[in-house]
Amino acid sequence: MIMTASEADDWRVLLPPARAAGTPLALGLELRRRDRADARHWGARPLRTATARDLVKDPGELFLAARPLRRNDTGDSWVQSDADWDAVRRPGTRFREAHSRWFADLLSISRDSLLSGTAGDWLLLDPVASPLLWPHLASATEAGIAVVATERGTRLRWSDRVRVIVGLAGTRGGGLSVTASVTEDGEALDGATVTPIGSGGVYARRVIGADIELVLAPAPLSDGVRALLSSPEGLSVAPVDRAVFFREAYPVLRRAADIRAGSGVSLPEPPRPVATLVIDFRPADVVAYELCWDYPGYRRFPLDEQATGSAIRDADAEAERRPSVIAAWAEVTGLPFTLGGTLRDADAAEFVAVLAPALEEHGIVVERTGAPRAYPELTGDPAITVNVVESTDPDWFDLGIVVRIDGRNIPFEPLFRALALRQGKLKLVDNTWFSLRHPAFDRLRELLDEAAELAEWEAGPRIARTQLALWEDFEDLADETVTAQAWRAAVEDLRADPGDDRIAVPAGIIAELRPYQREGFTRLARLWRHRLGGVLADDMGLGKTLQLLALIAHARETAPATGDSDHGDVPWLVVAPTSVLDVWRREAERFAPGMKVAVVDRTRDAHGVALAAHVEGADLVITSYTLLRLDAEEFARLPWAGVVLDEAQHVKNPATKQHQAVAALDARAVYAATGTPLENGLDELWAILSLTAPGLFASARKFREDFIQPIEQGKVPENAEGAPFRRSRIELLRRRIRPYLIRRTKDLVAPDLPERQEQVLSVELAPAHRHRYDTVLQRERQKILGLLPDLDRQRFIVFRSLTMLRMLSLAPGLIDEDDAGIASRKLEELAERLLELRAEGHRALVFSQFTSFLTLAADRLRRAGLRVSYLDGSTRDRDRVVQEFREGDQDAFLLSLKAGGTGLTLTEADYVFLLDPWWNPAAEAQAADRAHRIGQENPVFVYRMIAVGTIEEKVLALQQRKARLFSAVLDDEDLFAQTLTADDIRELLS
Repeated sequence: MIMTASEADDWRVLLPPARAAGTPLALGLELRRRDRADARHWGARPLRTATARDLVKDPGELFLAARPLRRNDTGDSWVQSDADWDAVRRPGTRFREAHSRWFADLLSISRDSLLSGTAGDWLLLDPVASPLLWPHLASATEAGIAVVATERGTRLRWSDRVRVIVGLAGTRGGGLSVTASVTEDGEALDGATVTPIGSGGVYARRVIGADIELVLAPAPLSDGVRALLSSPEGLSVAPVDRAVFFREAYPVLRRAADIRAGSGVSLPEPPRPVATLVIDFRPADVVAYELCWDYPGYRRFPLDEQATGSAIRDADAEAERRPSVIAAWAEVTGLPFTLGGTLRDADAAEFVAVLAPALEEHGIVVERTGAPRAYPELTGDPAITVNVVESTDPDWFDLGIVVRIDGRNIPFEPLFRALALRQGKLKLVDNTWFSLRHPAFDRLRELLDEAAELAEWEAGPRIARTQLALWEDFEDLADETVTAQAWRAAVEDLRADPGDDRIAVPAGIIAELRPYQREGFTRLARLWRHRLGGVLADDMGLGKTLQLLALIAHARETAPATGDSDHGDVPWLVVAPTSVLDVWRREAERFAPGMKVAVVDRTRDAHGVALAAHVEGADLVITSYTLLRLDAEEFARLPWAGVVLDEAQHVKNPATKQHQAVAALDARAVYAATGTPLENGLDELWAILSLTAPGLFASARKFREDFIQPIEQGKVPENAEGAPFRRSRIELLRRRIRPYLIRRTKDLVAPDLPERQEQVLSVELAPAHRHRYDTVLQRERQKILGLLPDLDRQRFIVFRSLTMLRMLSLAPGLIDEDDAGIASRKLEELAERLLELRAEGHRALVFSQFTSFLTLAADRLRRAGLRVSYLDGSTRDRDRVVQEFREGDQDAFLLSLKAGGTGLTLTEADYVFLLDPWWNPAAEAQAADRAHRIGQENPVFVYRMIAVGTIEEKVLALQQRKARLFSAVLDDEDLFAQTLTADDIRELLS
C-alpha cells in the first residue's frame, strides 16, 4: 500500500506550531460606575465608565468590568470592533485558538456574574465567587493575552505584595471594634477604595491627578476577612459577646490574616490540636475507640486529613503532627491506621492494657469513658502437658493437652479455637488474657494443624495411630507427657534399633536372610505387631519378596499371641502386576513351602465359583491389580489378615478405581513393596501412604499445601526464605514418614554385588534422518510453545507431540511409513556391539519404551544373525519366554519397559542397552537392575543410547532433576527439584 505525501506527513501534528495563527486577543479592564439607589434615582441605573472626577465627587456603586479586545487592522492598538463574547468563545473563528479557549474558560468561571443579570458587553468580576478566577487571570500572560485598560486615563498594575491586616481595639464597656485594612509594602491603602473579589484577591483604586490607578492583588480571603473588607467602617462586638468572639471568630481571623491589637486588647494564643485517643468501655467486653484532634476549651474533630470547614482547626499544625501520630500507631499496634473502631474480648483487653499505654508514651493523650475495666495480662511461659488416652476407635487415640500460665489452667477448647483461627491472643472469663505469640504456642499450633483440621474433630483432638513421628514432636514441645500403654509400646518399639532384639525368622521360611533383609523383616514385624502398615522401598534386587514372605509367615505363626481373632484364620492377599503373579507363586513355593497359596488369575465369572470358595483354606492369595479392580466388590466382602501391594506404583493415583479397590479392602494392615514410591511427584507418595498409613497425612489438600507446593513448586510464605523453608519442609516430611518407610539402597550390599558401570553412547543421525527430524521439530516447536500458557488443559496434546519427537529420534518409519527406508543408526550401532559381545561370550538385555521400535530392533538383529528373545505386554506365555532365555543360548533379550521393567531376575545377562531415555529415571534404574542384583557374578555394563541433537539429550538432563527429587525425600540428599513444567518443556524444545 502506497501512502500519499500528506498522509506520510501526518506525524507533524505532534510538533508545536512555528507561530500562533489567527488574530490575537486582549482582556480589557475598566472601572464602571452606577448611581446609588436613592430617591433621586428611582428608575433604571445604567452602568457607565467611571472617571477620576466621579471617584472624587461621588463614586456611587463601582464594579471591575472586563471584555475581550482585538488588534486593529494596523496593529497599533486594541479595539472592541467585532470581538464580542459570543465571537471569541467559539472555536474555529479567526481568533487564535488558545486565546478563544482562555476566554471560554473565563466565562465558565464567571457563572455567578452571568446569572446576576448584569452581563452584557461587559462582564462584571465583582460577583464572581469561584476560587479559580484569580489563578485564571494570572495565567493570561502565559497564554499570550495582554491585560489592558480600556481607557487612556486608567493605569493597570498587578501586585503580589498586598497583605490584609485585622485590627482589634477595645471600646467603652469592654466591647471590641474589628476593622480590616490593606497594605502594600507596608503602606496602608484606603480601606474605602479596596474591594474583594471572591476568596482569591482584591482590587484597589486611587486617583492620581486626572488618572485612575487600578491595582489587582491576589490574596487568600476567608469569609470573615471578606466581610470586614466589605464593611470599611468595621464591625463592633458587644461586651457580652467578647468571650464568644475570641472562642469562635478570633481563631479563624488569626489564621486568615495578620492580627494587630489596639489598646485594651490582649491577643490569646490560638488553640493547638492535641492528638487524643478516646476509649469508651461498653458492656459485654466491648471497647470502642476514636482518634481525634482535641482543641482544649473548644471542641474535638476527627483526625482526618482535611481541616477545612471549621474556624477553630489549625490545618498546618494538624498536618505537621499527623505523620507522627500515624507512625506511632503503626509502631505500637502493627495495624493499618484507622480513625476508630470497635474491639471485643482479647483484642479489647490487649488494646486497653498494652496498646493504649504505649500510645501515651508517644505523646497521644488517652481519655477513658464509660465504666473502665482492668485486664490483667498473664506473662509467664506456658507449661504444656500432653497425654494420649485410649479411644473407642482402635486406629485413633484421644489427645489431651493441658496448658498452665502463671499457675492458671487454660481451658483447652477456647485455646485450640484461638490457635486454629490464627488469633494472636486469648482472654479468659475472669478478664485475664495472654499472648499466643509465644514460641511454644507457635509450635503447638503447627502440631495441632498436622494432627487434624478443626472440622474433623467432633469430640476433641485426636491423633492417628500412624502419627508416631508427630507424637515425638509433641513430646519435644511438652514439659510433661502421659501416654496410653498401647501407644507407649508402639512408640518405643518403632523407635528401637532394628538390630536390637531382632524378631526370629519364622520356622516356615527355609532361607538364610541376609543381615539387611533380617533388619527389614524385623521392622515389618514390629509394624504388624501394632496394627500398622508400611512401605518397603528397597532398591531392586535386595529381596523385598523374601522379606514380605517372612512377614506373612510370622503373622500366621503368631496370630494367637496377638489376640487378633478377627484376622487370625483368614489369608493374606498379595496384589501384583499380572506379569509377576507366577514370580510370587514360585518364590512362595521356594522359600515358604508349607504355606498354602491360591492364585486368582481369572475373574469370578471365569472361575465359575465365588471368590470365597476359591481361596478357602489358603494362607496366601495372589492376584493382579486388574482382577482386583474388576472383582472389587468380591474382594471387599472378604476379611484379609494383611495386604501386600507389590510394585505399588500401580496405585499412585487415588482417583483410579484400582486405588479405590485397595482402599475398600478389609485388612488389619497394608504393606507396599516398590523401589519407586516416588516416580514423578510427591502426590504419588501421598497416594501410597494413604493406603499403608491412613491418618498420617489425612488431607490431600493440606499435604499439597505443606509439602508439594514448597518442595516441588518453590511456593513459600511471604515472610520465609525460599531455600531454608523448603529444606525444613523436606526434613519434616522425612520425620513423618520415617517409621513407615523402609528403604535400603544397593550401597548396603555392595560387597555382595559385582561392579556396575554406566555409559552414554552418543549416536549421530543419518543425514536424511536429521533433515526429517529438524523439519518436524520446527513445526511441533511452534505448536507446543503456543499451548504452554494453558499447559494444564493442553497437557495431553503437548505430551503427544513430545512423544512423537522421541519416536522420531529413534526411526522416521515409526512416525511415517513412507520413511521406513531411512535407516536408524541406533539399530546399526546396537547390532555391531551385540555381534562383538557374542564373540566375547556375553549376553545382553535390550530395553525400549516403544514396542514398535523394539520390533524393528528384533528384525534388524535377526538379520544380523543374532539369536534373540522378545517380551512385551502382548506376550502370552511370559514364563516360558523368560526360561528359554535363562536356559538357552540367545544372544539378547529384547524387553519393553512395562513388561520387563519389574518382577524379573535375569542375571544370565551382564550387558544392558537402554535404546531410549525415559521420563522417569527410577524406571530406567529398575530395568538395569534386572541384571544387576543378587546372584550376578559378572560386572554389569549399562549403556544409554542417545541420539545427538535431539530431544533425547534434553530428556536425559530432565531425568537428573527428577532423580534429585526422589533422593531428597527418600535418600536424605538435601536437593530440590520440580515436576515437569512449562519451562522444562521449553528446554526440551530448545
